[in-house]
Amino acid sequence: MVSVAKVKQQVLSLNPGDLIRVEWSDASIGRSLTSGTEVDIPVKSWGVYVGFLGEKRKHIILAQNCFRYTDGLYDVDYTSIPLSWAVEVAVLSKSEVSREVADLLLKSFLAGRCRTIKKRMVNHAHVD
Repeated sequence: MVSVAKVKQQVLSLNPGDLIRVEWSDASIGRSLTSGTEVDIPVKSWGVYVGFLGEKRKHIILAQNCFRYTDGLYDVDYTSIPLSWAVEVAVLSKSEVSREVADLLLKSFLAGRCRTIKKRMVNHAHVD
């Protein structure tokens, strides 16, 4: 098993915009379906690395399923993985998106999800 310090070192070597895979252990409620006694549930998450955030507990932030409404306005599904739950980080593709786009995705994350924008936007592609 990789130590938290090793995973933190892996995360600090990442660049925003890298496509990565994070192996981590999620917690279950009660028993795991596979073993009946384990509490940790192994997870693999893929996404574009946009940041390493948190004051009390650091989290690896992955952007997924990016919807671009205008230049700079994104609605993105995110996964936030507590560093202490991470087991390993692997880079799948360096600079999958540019640093500039990764910064915009992070700003979108920090501003909050924009799902309500979808309700206000007019779909010009609909058929009468």
